[in-house]
Amino acid sequence: MESVLTRLFFPAPLLIKAMSVVCAVSLGKVGLSEIRGKHMQYSKFLNIGEKKSNKKQIQVSSRTGMLIAYTPSFLAGAISFGLFPNEDLRFLFVKSTLTFHFFKRILEVLFIHRYSGGVDVESLTPITLSYFTSSVFVIYAQHLAQALPDPAVDLKYPGIVLFLIGIIGNFYHHCLLSKLRSKNDKEYKVPKGGLFDLVICPHYLFEILGILGISLTAQTLYAFSFFTGSTLYLMGRSYATRRWYLSQFKDFPQDVKALIPFVF
Repeated sequence: MESVLTRLFFPAPLLIKAMSVVCAVSLGKVGLSEIRGKHMQYSKFLNIGEKKSNKKQIQVSSRTGMLIAYTPSFLAGAISFGLFPNEDLRFLFVKSTLTFHFFKRILEVLFIHRYSGGVDVESLTPITLSYFTSSVFVIYAQHLAQALPDPAVDLKYPGIVLFLIGIIGNFYHHCLLSKLRSKNDKEYKVPKGGLFDLVICPHYLFEILGILGISLTAQTLYAFSFFTGSTLYLMGRSYATRRWYLSQFKDFPQDVKALIPFVF
C-alpha cells in the first residue's frame, strides 16, 4: 500500500498529513449530517432540519452569501501567483485550476444563478473557512513538494483533462438550472435536460470530477483529501436534495438517482 502511495503522491510532512485528515473527516462529517437531516442552512434547506431556538438567526441573501463564500478562496489562488512566481509547470497548473474554479463560481453567482432564499451566517462562516483553508493548504502543500522528485506516475495531464470536463459539465447544468425560473420567479421546479434525467444533482457530479482533476494535477495528499472530503459532503447533500424533491413533487421520477446515474 505504501509503495502505491509513493508512486502516486508526493511525500507529505506531518503538518500536511494532519490537515489532510482534518479536511477529509470534517467534510465527511458534514455530509453524514446532511443524510441524517441536519442541513447546512442555505438554498432550499434554509430553516429545514434545524431545532427551533430563541436565538435570532442572522441571514444574508443567497447571492451575497455565495460571494462571501467564494471570494477569499479566489483571492488566495490569485495571490499565490505573486507569492510563488517561479515554480514548475505542475504548480502553475494547480494554481490556475484552483483559481479558475472559484473565479467561475463568482461569475455564476453574479450572472447565472437565480436565487430564491438566503444563507444563515452560522452556516456561511464554516463554509467560507472550509473553502479558504482548503485552497490555502492545496497551494501550500504544492509549494512544499517543489523540492521533491515527481511521483513515478505522472497524472497532471489527465488531471487537467478531467478538470476541464468537470468545469464544463458543471457550468452547463448550472445554466439549465437557471433557465427553470424567470427573473422574479421564486418557485422550485424539477429540472430537466442533460444528466438531470438521470440524477438530480449532475452539477455536483461534475464538481466532484473537477476537484478530482485538481487532485490528480497536484498529486499531493492534501489535494486528495480535499477531493475525498468534498465527495463525501456532496454525496450527503445530493442524497438530501433527492429526498427533498421526493417530498415536494408527487410526480418526481423514482428512477432519478441523487448523484451517480443508475447507482446512487
